[in-house]
Amino acid sequence: MGTGTTATGTFDLTSFRPEAIDDAPGAALGRVTITKVFAGDLAGEGTVHMSSVMDVEGAPAAYVAVERFTGELTGRKGSFVFLHCAPGTAGEELAIRVVAGSGTDELAGITGSLEIARTEDGGHTYVLDYTLG
Repeated sequence: MGTGTTATGTFDLTSFRPEAIDDAPGAALGRVTITKVFAGDLAGEGTVHMSSVMDVEGAPAAYVAVERFTGELTGRKGSFVFLHCAPGTAGEELAIRVVAGSGTDELAGITGSLEIARTEDGGHTYVLDYTLG
């Protein structure tokens, strides 16, 4: 088993394609495909496939998503998948984890978790705590 390491950097959303799938009373359900470009210790592209819930006022209420990252992590090439889970707006925190067994090439065996933050100018930063097994 490898030792834990931290990777940091930024990402930009380069596309955001929403699709309403159910707008029944109480909550609207949707799908969104998002493309991201990562810079820093993660350098490459992420493609997110998200299912979302909007509350009756149109505000985000919850989402789950899978995201395939392809590129480099501190110079190691490959890909892996993140699982995002935001259970709601009632104080629960967003959890993003690397899916065990999803790493390829030089990123095979990766595990870990990702934290993201939004900056005042609307950008995004990340901190990836990971282990390469």
